[in-house]
Amino acid sequence: MFRETVRKVFSGYPVIPVLLITQLGCAWWFYTNVEAQSLPGVVAAVVSFLFVFVLWFGFFMVQPNEAKVLQLFGNYSGTVHTAGLRWSNPLFTKTNVSTRIRNFESGRLKVNDSRGSPIEIAAVVVWKVVDTAEAIFEVDDYEEFVRIQSESALRNLTTTYPYEPHEGDGVALRSHPQEIAEALRNEIQDRLEQAGVNVVEARISHLAYAPEIANAMLRRQQASAVIAARTQIVAGAVGMVQMALEQLKEQGVVELDEERKASMVSNLLVVLCSEESAQPVVNAGTLYS
Repeated sequence: MFRETVRKVFSGYPVIPVLLITQLGCAWWFYTNVEAQSLPGVVAAVVSFLFVFVLWFGFFMVQPNEAKVLQLFGNYSGTVHTAGLRWSNPLFTKTNVSTRIRNFESGRLKVNDSRGSPIEIAAVVVWKVVDTAEAIFEVDDYEEFVRIQSESALRNLTTTYPYEPHEGDGVALRSHPQEIAEALRNEIQDRLEQAGVNVVEARISHLAYAPEIANAMLRRQQASAVIAARTQIVAGAVGMVQMALEQLKEQGVVELDEERKASMVSNLLVVLCSEESAQPVVNAGTLYS
């Protein structure tokens, strides 16, 4: 495997006057040899002039958070990270690689969760190149490699977890965003390790049931919410009835036999659990009439 090697090259600013003076010197040498009618001197001056002219092609610019991968006749020669005007061997092939933080959002993928329910899911992946040699030489197109592997990791993660938790379930896609984000980041990082890429962050940006089951799942969620609310209402009503009976007995307000106590419990539960406001009825007779 290729590993990045940082290469130090010359700053381009002091090289400019050196090459300029040398170029002018070669021109002057050529002129003097022409005046002297010295053929070997003219040939040497022309060759020197062309050699210095080729050296001008050794200049290149490195932007901040950018790197240049240098190759000489197909061999990796190192990576330049120092920003500014640089100069090196003009025969080097220079490939630009951005080391800035980048992000992309995957398309909406239709995948079955761990229970087999079809869902739509998408994710935002934040990444950067940390090893330019691996990014250039280990994969064909590292940007496309990042995109495809990220979507593959997202599909694999979705089949591992359910959409929402149920009784006895642990982590779910909808209820545990932090845990899912960390698991997704690790999954993508494992796949991109050989491409010299570091995954900074990965989070789900879209999560929903597929359209063909969305209505059925919405009704199930509504039913679950109604059941949970009713359960809480009944538990509260039973507690209030128990408290009322205990206080009536302790304070001696009224003595109730089992039949009247059952009737009172029934009436109180109807009042407390009903969705409609109770209508009061005044009993003008005795308690037992």
